[in-house]
Amino acid sequence: MKTSQKAWPVTLTRRNFVMGAANAVTAIACLGWTDGMLAQKFSKTELRGTHFELRVDERTVNFTGKRRRATVVNGSIPGPTLRWREGDFVTVGVTNRLRHPTSIHWHGIRLPAGMDGVPGLSFPGIAPGERFVYRIPVMQRGTYWYHSHSEFQEQTGLYGALVVEGRDADEVAADREHIVLLSDWTDTDPETVFSNLKEQSDFYNYHRETIGNFAHSVHEQGLRTTLEQSRMWGRMNMSPSDIADVSGATYTYLMNGNAPRANWTGLFRPGERVRLRIINGSSMTFFDLRIPGLTLTVVQADGNTVQPVEVDEFRIAPAETYDVIVQPREDRAYTIFAQAEDRSGFARGTLAACPGQTAEIPPMDPRPVRTMTDMGMSMASRTGMRGMKQSDSAADMEMGSMEMKPMDMEQATAKQKGMDRSKDAEQAPTLPGATLSMSTIQPLPQPGPGVRPTALPNLRAENGHSGSVVLRTGPQVDNVAVAVTERLNQPGDGLDENGRRVLTYADLRAQYPGVDPRPPEREITLHLSGNMERYIWGFDGKKFSDAHPIQLRLGERVRFVLINDTMMEHPIHLHGLWSELETGNGAHNPYKHTVIVKPAERVSYLVTADTPGKWAFHCHLLYHMEAGMFRVVEVA
Repeated sequence: MKTSQKAWPVTLTRRNFVMGAANAVTAIACLGWTDGMLAQKFSKTELRGTHFELRVDERTVNFTGKRRRATVVNGSIPGPTLRWREGDFVTVGVTNRLRHPTSIHWHGIRLPAGMDGVPGLSFPGIAPGERFVYRIPVMQRGTYWYHSHSEFQEQTGLYGALVVEGRDADEVAADREHIVLLSDWTDTDPETVFSNLKEQSDFYNYHRETIGNFAHSVHEQGLRTTLEQSRMWGRMNMSPSDIADVSGATYTYLMNGNAPRANWTGLFRPGERVRLRIINGSSMTFFDLRIPGLTLTVVQADGNTVQPVEVDEFRIAPAETYDVIVQPREDRAYTIFAQAEDRSGFARGTLAACPGQTAEIPPMDPRPVRTMTDMGMSMASRTGMRGMKQSDSAADMEMGSMEMKPMDMEQATAKQKGMDRSKDAEQAPTLPGATLSMSTIQPLPQPGPGVRPTALPNLRAENGHSGSVVLRTGPQVDNVAVAVTERLNQPGDGLDENGRRVLTYADLRAQYPGVDPRPPEREITLHLSGNMERYIWGFDGKKFSDAHPIQLRLGERVRFVLINDTMMEHPIHLHGLWSELETGNGAHNPYKHTVIVKPAERVSYLVTADTPGKWAFHCHLLYHMEAGMFRVVEVA
């Protein structure tokens, strides 16, 4: 290849030389990069084996043009990717070089309670200068992550990816894989962020209603209805534009520790099946992720294999993970685009056929707004079926149409799911498998190929239903949803009718049947509650400091029912135990560790209390957890 003399500037500065050399290197790489080159590039960020040493320290970083101190693991944000193997026994030594106590929680990993990493609950934490060794029998496979459970260290950088490879051949066939770890970064001290929210809950909401919005509403639905709805929002101290507590006003959204301009890039060869292990390691941000030009085939959710679902886009809550397969056939680049739910910013990366390629960044979608359904004020609107138009007129909000007895609501929900809960008391069918007594119970295996359901004895509770707490508005509760509905078929605010195929929880059907076929012996109903103006969050109108532990007996089979009385989504995470989300698929209900509960939504999942100990149960929005949405589930 000849280079014309005219291609070079007359004055060859050092900057021009460096830029020209970089372009030349990129051009050469595009002619034929090798897998070895890629492995060498990323080898320092990945650790394999059965023993690991992690160092938690502080480091100066610069994501926004300003230098700030961050919490790092082995010197980086995110921390190194850990690769474990199913069936191994791993040890992880964590040395704390901070001036404050620290911890690491292994999110979604089944393990002894003392290794779960929640200070004050399962262990005392790791004091400054000390080293703690986690000892973990690896009993599962899939995509997970780790993060601090101490103060706001998760927000300041203490998180990383965790991949557990199966002991046998992977049931998900792929030629190549990349980890896509999403997060949110703020230059502001998280203590200050939290203080700002306590003083003014919409401190970071720069997209408030305007005269133009009001005029548009009057044009669409009339002055009377618009005024009625405005009065309702005013009484709730909420705005339809309150989508996220913390927004792009202070957040920079990262992909694998890279701001959008840095453009993290993963390589592929045209025609390959590329597996993307997508993790939302953010503190407060729901992301809507898509790759324009590529179909996303969802194959795993929260580390568990599901029957493949082809979509264009999906919403991923903080702490959730999804594995997807893409198969780019063209020799070009594709943008991985993850926009924040409130459309105040985005994380961005690239899948490229060779280094240096980039693709167009799509414009963000219109900002979503909350509706009367989110307030729990409409019974006749969303039916949970995609494609049906929502009605939010004032006529839908007459109190006479919103009355429903708790038992009527429960029966209607069961009918909608195709379930008959009156049969829950019947004995489960006899299935092959080892019968265990309560004295010898071990954590049940993860569903998978060759794993058979296990016969466990039923424990009969004296009270088959915990009853539902009657909430009333007050200092810790500013809203009680009258019309609570099933919304599993809805992708979420801002994703309805956007012209793309969007994943819903109703689309998730487990590839392998669950391992505990017993019906639940009792139900535990919990309300997700809060007072937005005071920035207080909790369960059943109580902050963590005012609540008692939820008691489960070892081996018990329980249905948790969550009712969201707030006007925000909450990703609820139960440590140590699987949550079998009731989507109407029976034995093939998906296993999850984190479940989104939409505003005014009722969600239920089954839990087998197969591991003793005290387990954290909380909203995974970091500032919600710190503000009280945290409980303890004790299995004994």
